[in-house]
Amino acid sequence: MRISGGKARGVTLRVDQKAVHRPAMDKLRQGIFSSAAAWVENQRALDLFAGTGSYGLEALSRGAAHCTFVELNARATAMIKANADIVAKSMQEKLDTQILASDATKFQLPAGAAPFDLIFVDPPYDQLEQLTPKLFPVFDQCLAHDGLVVFEAPGNFEPAAEGWTLKKRLGKGIDQPTACLLRRA
Repeated sequence: MRISGGKARGVTLRVDQKAVHRPAMDKLRQGIFSSAAAWVENQRALDLFAGTGSYGLEALSRGAAHCTFVELNARATAMIKANADIVAKSMQEKLDTQILASDATKFQLPAGAAPFDLIFVDPPYDQLEQLTPKLFPVFDQCLAHDGLVVFEAPGNFEPAAEGWTLKKRLGKGIDQPTACLLRRA
């Protein structure tokens, strides 16, 4: 798994198969960032169910100002820290990151904190039905008014809630991972 663009392009990320079920695919991530490039630079990102940290680290490589990573698995949070160090060394700069070992469905924006401009969410596919209704309140509370949610899911799944619209779907096939770009209606 590699960073596909920006200052850390080509950097290989660590993947601990015991810590993550399904890392985000390089090709899909590259397509997302090609489509969402205008929303990344100087923005604040939130990476929910962060796994390897690939979405947030890709955003930082491409110019995001900050990324908060939320991942419940302790092995995965250690992997995110290691990957952030690798990306920072490649970029030759200190990254503005926060890594939280926490349940993504219970994440709350700290009092007085600026909202996020971009939220990446890549939940376990086998739990999508139960997790999705819990995630939209997190988006409502944490996302800037004109922000964007990038929701990875199988092609046959529609992450939907009242007050939200699907702006674009990236990826092919109903049995392949896709990314749904969501905005408030």
